[in-house]
Amino acid sequence: MGHVVLLGDSILDNGRYVDGGPDVVAQVRDALPAGWDATLLAVDGDVTSGVARQLRALPPGATHLVVSAGGNDALGYRHLLQLPVGGVMEALLAFDAPRRAFAQDYGAMLDGVLAVGLPTAVCTIYDTPASEPGSTVIRTALAFFNDIITRAAFARGVSVVDLRLVCDDDGDYANPIEPSVQGGAKIAAAISAFLLPDPDRPSSTVLVR
Repeated sequence: MGHVVLLGDSILDNGRYVDGGPDVVAQVRDALPAGWDATLLAVDGDVTSGVARQLRALPPGATHLVVSAGGNDALGYRHLLQLPVGGVMEALLAFDAPRRAFAQDYGAMLDGVLAVGLPTAVCTIYDTPASEPGSTVIRTALAFFNDIITRAAFARGVSVVDLRLVCDDDGDYANPIEPSVQGGAKIAAAISAFLLPDPDRPSSTVLVR
């Protein structure tokens, strides 16, 4: 039996956005077999650095950690999308300093999580709904941050729940940045697959050494 703890932001702490429906942590509990438990420590609005504070409330008996963080950090750089530039090269270079800062913050966060010594999965930042104005630009910009997340995870041997593939329908979103009940069910199923892998179901393997 196990006890998974959810850390990070409103992707996992989405209770206020589901109009009385089940939130992600409730859906995780429903997706797991009897004897398992799930605790929500993620906080709506937290950035990557907030995970260290959340870890201080880690319950006794925790066996697994799932972290969804970075989306609010990326939102802090949304002004770059309106930055006047002279060409594509200049536009790309505008993301270099934010990318480096995020890499430092995310790496420090993940090292702190791994210091707990529990099996861990991190989530990518999912795309905004395809119907949302500017979705193509947002998806492209988020690639800078998701590259940091996957590099950090793979370098440390950490599992990745790729929410870009999990939440692939407009109905998965309660608004442009939070998951709906439908999206939450998909996220819960993906977390369950991390916790209880099916040997008969193909899964990705990343080799870095």
